[in-house]
Amino acid sequence: MPEQDLPAQLQRGLQALGEDPAAHPCDAYLAYIDLLSQWTRAYSLTGIKDKGKMLSHHILDSLAVLPYIKAASCLDIGSGAGLPGLILALARPDQHWLLLDSNKKKVRFLNQAVMELKLGNVEVACIRAEHYQPDQKFSTVISRALTSLMNFRKLASPLVQKQGLILAMKGLQQEDELKELEVAGISFTLHEITVPEMTAQRHIVVINGQSTD
Repeated sequence: MPEQDLPAQLQRGLQALGEDPAAHPCDAYLAYIDLLSQWTRAYSLTGIKDKGKMLSHHILDSLAVLPYIKAASCLDIGSGAGLPGLILALARPDQHWLLLDSNKKKVRFLNQAVMELKLGNVEVACIRAEHYQPDQKFSTVISRALTSLMNFRKLASPLVQKQGLILAMKGLQQEDELKELEVAGISFTLHEITVPEMTAQRHIVVINGQSTD
């Protein structure tokens, strides 16, 4: 897709998600794509090289979970290139986000993106989730396809408030992973998500923070 078509693609995508494009920092989303594209050429941050696919598979895919983000303090575990946390932080400047990743190369990119996009509601930490000990727990912990649902729940449980939520973004519905949660007596809900211009299945699994040990 020609780069001049990206703004129109973004507008259509936001409208398909039921969002008002005027309420979103569209220039910042496009600036993120430019920055990610530059860094990917040198450091291979993402396997996607086409900017149109970056928009659908990264920006719109992240924004599709906005209805499930209803919290003041949010943690993105294994944020990678800032997905979904950095994009959600752009969309909701009233929320505070911590982006957690143990890969130094990706953390350098995240810090650069936070600086260039002037994100005052985002912090970045280079540490493994199992070693991270925050002063205060988070009301929402999210990750995009980081690990199995049970493993993610184990990582997130010490970091989420009892009244908070653990959100796992997934592709194909993983019956074995869902069954593992059921057998363990862990309460969850599964939601199918439609991402504009993506044919692949997308789901979000919502686990109640009260089910933590």
